Amino acid sequence: QVQLVESGGGLVQPGGSLRLSCVTSTSLYNINVMGWYRQRPGKEREMVAHSTSDGTNDYADSVKGRFTISRDYAKSTTYLQMNSLKPEDTAVYYCTANFIFWGQGTQVTVSS
Repeated sequence: QVQLVESGGGLVQPGGSLRLSCVTSTSLYNINVMGWYRQRPGKEREMVAHSTSDGTNDYADSVKGRFTISRDYAKSTTYLQMNSLKPEDTAVYYCTANFIFWGQGTQVTVSS
């Protein structure tokens, strides 16, 4: 069983930045894929970014060039740096380990 705890969400103005964190209860060396997903109001959960253990990162088209996923193995933490935020980025953001274990989510609201 892997536990994940997200943090870093909040209210930000359009064009602003936030960094989400996901701390795992096991070493990231034990996890092949770390991912960030989001669920916007009235929408299904969707992929935002993936990070694989071979160093490959993948992003949804809607966030390419604005969001960056990264891993800190020493801290067992996966980050999602979000820049140039738009109102349509408003969602609950979840992290996942190998698509099996999920965090509880953190709310991101982009509004003026």
